[in-house]
Amino acid sequence: MSAVASPDECREFLAAHPQVKYVEVFFTSMTGVPRGKRLRVHELQAIYDYGRFLPGSILVVDTVGADCEETGLVWEDGDADRRARPVPGTLTLAPWLGPDVAQVMLSLYELDGTPNDLDPRHVLQRVLDRYAADGLTPVAACELEYYLVDIERGPSGELLPARSVLTGQRPTGIQVYGLPELEANAPFLRELWDTADVIRVPLEGAISEFAPAQVELTLKHKPDALRAADDAVLYKRAAKGVALRHGCEATFMAKPWADRAGNGFHVHVSFNDEGGNNLCAAEDPEGSELLKHAIGGMKALLGEGMAILAPNANSYRRFKANSYAPVAPTWGVNNRTVSLRVPAGPAPTRHVEHRVAGADGNPYLVMATLLAAAHHGIKNRIDPGPAVVGDGYAAAAKENVRLPSNWFAAVDLFEKSEVLADYLGERFVEMFVSVKRTEQARFFEVVGQLDYDWYLRNA
Repeated sequence: MSAVASPDECREFLAAHPQVKYVEVFFTSMTGVPRGKRLRVHELQAIYDYGRFLPGSILVVDTVGADCEETGLVWEDGDADRRARPVPGTLTLAPWLGPDVAQVMLSLYELDGTPNDLDPRHVLQRVLDRYAADGLTPVAACELEYYLVDIERGPSGELLPARSVLTGQRPTGIQVYGLPELEANAPFLRELWDTADVIRVPLEGAISEFAPAQVELTLKHKPDALRAADDAVLYKRAAKGVALRHGCEATFMAKPWADRAGNGFHVHVSFNDEGGNNLCAAEDPEGSELLKHAIGGMKALLGEGMAILAPNANSYRRFKANSYAPVAPTWGVNNRTVSLRVPAGPAPTRHVEHRVAGADGNPYLVMATLLAAAHHGIKNRIDPGPAVVGDGYAAAAKENVRLPSNWFAAVDLFEKSEVLADYLGERFVEMFVSVKRTEQARFFEVVGQLDYDWYLRNA
């Protein structure tokens, strides 16, 4: 498939949907936040014919959309335009925005047509090109956990689980895999599944997760990791929009409550050969040698990739022992206490589930980082060591090995990673680190309530 959509795609879509009056065009920045414009429909064909200019500074804004001047892409660059082009197959209706609204995903290019090396889609494609050169195709699927919360806060400003529109009740207790909890959110889920079908995202089953108002829906695996990441981005956008229509918000924040489960982003990966055969397949529950080498690479680079897998200050509140969030570079078979799990199943389905990333991670960059690590492991035949049996948290404590436990340490380690710079691009690493250090400074400039509670009288 071409990296840029054909102009005919636009003409055919508009002919089939004459009711469309507005189109939201968006691209996903480093921080994972979709940014773009709402246009009148008559402006859309020009984007397909030539593209749309967007300022280069949008590539390196922080999580709240503020410029990061330290990157050199604001004043020094003259805030020069880049050229945004539509991604094939992403022009669809956007039902949660109204019957006359469509959406399309964009990627950014230089004016000469070269893929922009800071666009997260192109960063992932750079990694996938390494696999293609070796005759390998990653097969991937994403699982995202999130909470449905009230739009309004409690009397003390606290976050509240959303009331069911059917029962009027707030969920209480964990009720993991509870059916009544899903049934209480049936109107939201029905509309979400219908919306996913419209935007061509393969959304599958839902479960009630390990906390009140927490849900997880799976996305179908596909032998196109770039499209799998597109699916995750499109799905998050749709879930947030549909939730608002039901009087609540969908939050993918990594740790909304200190005493409740965090929101994880689990990625399932295997590797096909040129004939479409799963090279991870084996009767051995641990999988093939290639799968073990991929796990070896993932394990070796987990620490260096944490700045991508856990990109925000809040991300690090999720990593606690006995919480189903991994805290160490460990792997095992049919074991949810480790970072890298080989799930149970028949031999042809053998794969690895990467369990470290938070739901606040940028899907393109999470996918790029874990696939870079896997490729590094395959090429260098890295031995992952023995699989953990039993309690992965206890095994990690016994061996005294951990992942970076805070935002600053993770960014410092990422900056020094020669392997990830090779795969993701040295300039990308430099710019990502610059953006995150700007965010760190801005985050810690804010004096919050906890500062007063701890230090106002005690200092």
